[in-house]
Amino acid sequence: MMTKRVSFIDGMRGFSLLGISLANLLIFQFGMYGKDELKNLSTLDSGALYFVKVFIEGSSMPIFSILFGYSLIKLIESIRKKKNRSRWSIVRRAIGLIAIGWLHSRYFWEGDILSYYGIIIFFLIPFINRKAKTLFIWSGIFFVFSTINLLFIPVVELSKKEQLKMDTYIEESNAVYADGSYLDVYYYRLNDMPPGFDDPVDVGIIQILAPLMFISLFLLGMGLAKKRAFENMEIERRWYALGALFVPLGLICKSVSFIDSIFSGMLLIGGSLLLSIGYICLAALLISTRFVPFLLHGFESVGKLSMTNYLLQTIICTFVFYGYGLGLYGKIGVFSGIIFGITLYSLQCVFSVYYLKRFNRGPFENVLRIWTNWSLDGQIKQKESV
Repeated sequence: MMTKRVSFIDGMRGFSLLGISLANLLIFQFGMYGKDELKNLSTLDSGALYFVKVFIEGSSMPIFSILFGYSLIKLIESIRKKKNRSRWSIVRRAIGLIAIGWLHSRYFWEGDILSYYGIIIFFLIPFINRKAKTLFIWSGIFFVFSTINLLFIPVVELSKKEQLKMDTYIEESNAVYADGSYLDVYYYRLNDMPPGFDDPVDVGIIQILAPLMFISLFLLGMGLAKKRAFENMEIERRWYALGALFVPLGLICKSVSFIDSIFSGMLLIGGSLLLSIGYICLAALLISTRFVPFLLHGFESVGKLSMTNYLLQTIICTFVFYGYGLGLYGKIGVFSGIIFGITLYSLQCVFSVYYLKRFNRGPFENVLRIWTNWSLDGQIKQKESV
């Protein structure tokens, strides 16, 4: 069995990292909870905020989730090609992601997603040896369950007292992030929890159950990998054309979700998931056009160094916006933040292209590979046949 790297998957991983970066810039600029309480915005910033909320937020990370499931199967195939079992390699990879994510969230930024992907691996282990058809069926079941279940979750409106507490928390966090030293930010993030998140037991339960909301996408990616999707793209074009229809459908669902109703949560989550699938199919459909292959090279390079680039975005953005750096927290606006994000990502494309001319893997990817394969050179130890 031959296992080859699929360049389109690396390219889409890089593309999704652009979307994740633009969505995260709202948090870097205005805080995890302050970004949803923005007021008195200019017309330009209001339009930019609407664009991010509808076209990007909630739909970029699901793309990464599909690709993560796809890459997990490719990794397992690569390991099993050299040795019979892959179980402990996958467990070590999960632990490695959780450890890197924990360090990232503890010492740099609370918006980490690496630990989330490490945790989800343990949910995916029972599905690793299932057939593609089985994975698609379970993906559909989890998708329907996660979206319809939102109908039965009551919309909780904050009382005046609770809203006052939240407003106070946002003001305090804004002051710390805008003017505080690194230690001020570190201790505030460690000791001051937002209203409603004071009970560590409840927070732990949420962190454990949260992966189930998007597990359908991971299973979809695993099924696509077993079907060898994206390896013969010309043959699969009709499927991409059908999948691309999810783009307008997802955009409509997300737009309508801003109208308060019992269906708002279902439309937002369901629309976000459909849009992520639509983006992948649309990109696959456009891959043979004139300009996409040129852009794909930059996206692919960023995708191959996705962990390194993701962590670099945190280091750069916290320095640019927080008080211990340039102190631009809350000062440049939503639209200018998008321009900053695109500029930063473009520089990462250039950096990644030139870096990969000298090295095969990024520094953080290499550390995780060494730990996963349990070898100093990062190579899979091949068992000798008797």
